[in-house]
Amino acid sequence: MNTFTKSVELLHKALDVNVLRYNVAANNIACAEVPNYKRQEVNFESELKRAFESEKNKENAFQLQTADSNHIKLDVPYSWQNVEPRRVTDWYTTANANGNNVDAETEATNILKIQMNYRLLTQLENFEFTQIKTAMRK
Repeated sequence: MNTFTKSVELLHKALDVNVLRYNVAANNIACAEVPNYKRQEVNFESELKRAFESEKNKENAFQLQTADSNHIKLDVPYSWQNVEPRRVTDWYTTANANGNNVDAETEATNILKIQMNYRLLTQLENFEFTQIKTAMRK
């Protein structure tokens, strides 16, 4: 896979994750007064890092042989294309007397960060396609 294709696929995945983060943060704000509601967040980058590291480690890894196709394969890298974002619920904190742990100001700040991140990602994607257009003109 060439670097352009990989970059565009990663940017698309990151944009999808940002949309999910926005929806989760908006849902957290909407449920800020619901008793015993626990805030959620999206975990994606740590899983993506783990996938990239497993692909990198595959190059220098010791090759294991199995005698049966049903044996567990330990040396198979985790593909970054299969990484999906996960919603994580914070069950351990309580900020309000009603058992709710949503801080509306923090969530509003998160939404602003998500919006800025989305703009940056769209600019990066635009840059990728601009490079291709420039190369095609010459």
